[in-house]
Amino acid sequence: MRDMRDDDVRGGTVFSAAGVWPLLAFLADGAGGPARAELGEAIGLPPERAADAARELLAALDAIPGVGAAVGLWTKRTLTLREAWTKGLPPGARGVLTGDVAHDQAALDTWSAKHTDGQIERMPDGVAGNSELALAGALALRTTWLRPFTRGGLEVESGPWYGRDLVALRRASSLPDRVGVAATPAGPVTELRVLGDTGVDVHLLLGADGMAPGQVLAGGVGILDRAWPRVPGTHLPYGEPGPGLTVRRERHERPLPPQLHVTTVPFTVTAGHDLSARSDLFGLTTAMDTGFGHFPGVAVEPIAVSKAAQAATATFGELGFRAAAATLITAVGGGLPRLRYSVTEIDATFDRPFGFLAVHRRTRLVLAAGWVTDPEPFREDEDEEVWR
Repeated sequence: MRDMRDDDVRGGTVFSAAGVWPLLAFLADGAGGPARAELGEAIGLPPERAADAARELLAALDAIPGVGAAVGLWTKRTLTLREAWTKGLPPGARGVLTGDVAHDQAALDTWSAKHTDGQIERMPDGVAGNSELALAGALALRTTWLRPFTRGGLEVESGPWYGRDLVALRRASSLPDRVGVAATPAGPVTELRVLGDTGVDVHLLLGADGMAPGQVLAGGVGILDRAWPRVPGTHLPYGEPGPGLTVRRERHERPLPPQLHVTTVPFTVTAGHDLSARSDLFGLTTAMDTGFGHFPGVAVEPIAVSKAAQAATATFGELGFRAAAATLITAVGGGLPRLRYSVTEIDATFDRPFGFLAVHRRTRLVLAAGWVTDPEPFREDEDEEVWR
């Protein structure tokens, strides 16, 4: 996330580093020479430890409720694989590359759809008639919110989405510390934690005006790593202490704890990434030099990386991450009570482009990250009025 370029995310995107890392680790295990050193640097581990670490990560992901991870391997029949390397791969799909691109792509697509719960029905293009080996990874996750949102409408009154009528998700709670602000080197970042019932949460990230998408996402990762202290909602001063935040005192007829009112938007983002174009970031620069073989630990014959890509998608809805439902809650007043008590009210509003992290709560592992730029428009046939 820290190295994600702003032109990669400005149009809205999603990326899973956790989906790429195991594949790079298995390649590092079988690489030799400069390619081995570059892959080891990219994964942050000595190559001799890479395969064990990859298997441990995949097992840990599979142990998280609602999360599934898989690795698949396809090879030409004429490629002689090293038994020591293949034994290091986790159990899973093993297939044959026929050289018929349409046939091989269909096999990869079927595998992708199966292991992503149908969310990614087409594997990124990359297999060719001369492909000797294809190593694929899949990661899927679903979680349901502990407290669902209510769907309604929102007319945006400022910022990049000014004047647009959008579908809004709203929620109120007496847990103000679900929101917080951190002072990052690039500027303040507001973080809202939306908890899921599987131990996977989504952190919504809103930066100050002018902050680039990469800076906001890096700030969110820094908060997660505890590099930047996060000031929770209960410690925020009155006024506008952070992007999208307002803290105020309101009169109520009965005493209440501080209240957090959240307004955000549902979203679906999809993206395709050519990892080959960032070969330096992924440790593939030498490995992609097809003039030489770089993986003596993988196969007897010399092979080099020809293509690396990822397709990703994420959906945030009323009921959860990768869940969609229509929910309507109405309330009417029953009189004018005497307003004797003063209550702290915190409004957190995400009504301009923002980032998100899907995070395993216990380990703080980021499963997916992305940027939202194209929210769902409010339709005239929606049952709710537009809130101003």
